[in-house]
Amino acid sequence: MARIDPPSEPQSEPPSEPVGSESQARPAQVFVVSDGTGDTCANAVRAAMLQFQSPWRLRIFGGIRAGSEARRVIRRALEEGALVVFSLVEKPVASALRSEARERGVGTVDLLGPLISMVAQRLHAEPRHQPGLLHGFSDDYFRRVEAVEFAVQHDDGANTHTLFQADLVLTGLSRTSKTPLSMYLAQRGYKTGNVPLVPGVDPPRALLELDRRKVFALDIDRATLLSVRQARVRALGSSPYSRYADDEALDLEIDRARRLYRQRGWRILDVSGRAVEENASRIIELYQQSSPG
Repeated sequence: MARIDPPSEPQSEPPSEPVGSESQARPAQVFVVSDGTGDTCANAVRAAMLQFQSPWRLRIFGGIRAGSEARRVIRRALEEGALVVFSLVEKPVASALRSEARERGVGTVDLLGPLISMVAQRLHAEPRHQPGLLHGFSDDYFRRVEAVEFAVQHDDGANTHTLFQADLVLTGLSRTSKTPLSMYLAQRGYKTGNVPLVPGVDPPRALLELDRRKVFALDIDRATLLSVRQARVRALGSSPYSRYADDEALDLEIDRARRLYRQRGWRILDVSGRAVEENASRIIELYQQSSPG
């Protein structure tokens, strides 16, 4: 029998102290139960929970392919007072989970079942009820793996001699979220490199020679960048007078970067106050509108 194998540390959204005065509220528990990785279901839960300013914790139970496993998760949810959100395509497994939940009074949300039923009615076709299709070893899967490897190898200006192989290249000042954004885009299947703009150093030729339609220049408002850099300086224990977080030096960096963006004709994306997912969606949209092929 396969075992339930949740992450060693529960995933939490947000990971900070509970919202409120004295962090006295116990975080709400949400269990995600899936016959695959659980990523798709977890992302839907995160999107929903962003609408609430309340403490909560997310725990993922992936690879659930047997009724006994599903029932075990329900018993655990009862102990911890968790809501269960599931995406199980095999009818016997989903049925076992629902039955156990009803018997024990555990709240559940079927994320895929109603949608599959409606699509089946509209298409007049019977669904396959085969788990794991989304994350199977398809061409798309291997394309994503290759993209992630590329992003790792071309992070922070590394291996510029093969930067021309990228689908997308991000550039910008330090602390403009180039790395997390490039990794997110890679997980979507886009080979993404990122090249930092360093004060007093000319941009690498490999960046300047790229098709400008591939390049996205990340911009950020001055106050946000200053705050992020000051926090970074404190975290590293550096001098508070470091030029990295100096007002005048920062103004020069921003002005120089913006002039370069305009001169090269790169598309500029303001990342101020936006989540990685939002910025990635915008980049993909703009890229697809004028893909260099």
